[in-house]
Amino acid sequence: MSWQEDKNWESFKEKWLRKSGIDLNLYKPAQMHRRINNFMERAGTDSYDKFLEMVSADKDLYHAFFEHLTINVTEFFRTPEKFDDLEKIIIPELLKKSSKLRIWSAGCSTGAEPYSLAMMLNDLTPGVSHRILATDLDVEMLAKAKAGGPYNPNEVKNLPPARIKNYFTKVNDGYMVNDAIKHKIELKQHNLLKDRFETGFNLILCRNVVIYFTEEAKDKLYRNFFAALKEGGILFVGGTEAIMNFRDMGYTQIRPFFYQKH
Repeated sequence: MSWQEDKNWESFKEKWLRKSGIDLNLYKPAQMHRRINNFMERAGTDSYDKFLEMVSADKDLYHAFFEHLTINVTEFFRTPEKFDDLEKIIIPELLKKSSKLRIWSAGCSTGAEPYSLAMMLNDLTPGVSHRILATDLDVEMLAKAKAGGPYNPNEVKNLPPARIKNYFTKVNDGYMVNDAIKHKIELKQHNLLKDRFETGFNLILCRNVVIYFTEEAKDKLYRNFFAALKEGGILFVGGTEAIMNFRDMGYTQIRPFFYQKH
């Protein structure tokens, strides 16, 4: 059954918004309807009301469903060639204009992205205190980020041995970020689709977050990021998230997936 034919879909979206604060109208309906119904099937029901009862009664199921919706897949230095551009070209250019940077990792999941930034900046500008704000909607993911792990070997696979040695402690089969790097990150819960944005950022990263957003929601988000950037600030998006109408918003594309506010 498609979302157009599903008579209970609209009612479910309203009830889920009241319960979670997530407005499913801002997500692509066909993909989100399919994802939710697949999850419900695995949970053993095809009734929205029954499913809402189940997630209300079972905290673990609620968090599993929340994580399923918000697509928390992450790793350190995800797409290493883009992080190479960031480390060798983008950040050095930003540092020419400002010795202390204000950076926002929007949709940070378990913290791999902001911690990658903290390591990078610590190597580029030792002893300098930058501000790295890291936000996500999912409090479970933020809890792991705040703890600094543990991260499994696959999540750190893009890191050279020297960085693992310098910035992590091996714990059983995983890795914990050292306190010195952990304290460089400011973590907050934040809903990109409804909460107020801070301003004055030199760099914003929003990567692999908007895959199921509607085009209207993406457009509004990228315009809000534009307003949140300083003049000359840069937005870094994911490898499948090129902004087609970036000129209309006021951005200049300086490299693939890097957009500058002028």
